[in-house]
Amino acid sequence: MTEHPSTAPAGKPTSYSRVTLSRIMTAVDVNLYGTVHGGVLMKFIDDVAGAAAARHSGGTAVTAAIDEIVFTEAVRVGDLLHAHAQVNWTGQTSMEVGVRVVAERWDSAEDEPVRVATAYLVFVGVDLGGAPRAVRPVLPEGPEDERRFREAEIRRAHRLARRRAIQAHRAG
Repeated sequence: MTEHPSTAPAGKPTSYSRVTLSRIMTAVDVNLYGTVHGGVLMKFIDDVAGAAAARHSGGTAVTAAIDEIVFTEAVRVGDLLHAHAQVNWTGQTSMEVGVRVVAERWDSAEDEPVRVATAYLVFVGVDLGGAPRAVRPVLPEGPEDERRFREAEIRRAHRLARRRAIQAHRAG
């Protein structure tokens, strides 16, 4: 696990950050193809992830990166969406938030919800002046949370390696 300095705030369990937002998709959300616009889903994902990050960090947190969004099923007008988010990993000032979006289809409400999207976002805790601030460590609570923590570390390592490779390429 990542080491945190002794000045960092006390850690919180993964469950502390869990947030669910729900919303019915309407005609104003559709694209030219008659399904819900990907940008609408992206904002919904960012909203729920931001709520989880703010809850975990105990204050303002801003989106630093969207690591990945995968859309797996089309969303239609009338679908009731539920976006579930939690903090998977924390560093000194940053944290990864995982999001899962499921849809209850309006025309088959008795069926199981359908997974429509997953995403990983990076947030940074900021103070009132907008400068990065220390965030409390996340404390995984079980095997699933431990797996998410380890996979978040892999995604972070890939982001940092990609950044270094691009910077090296630009430097010539």
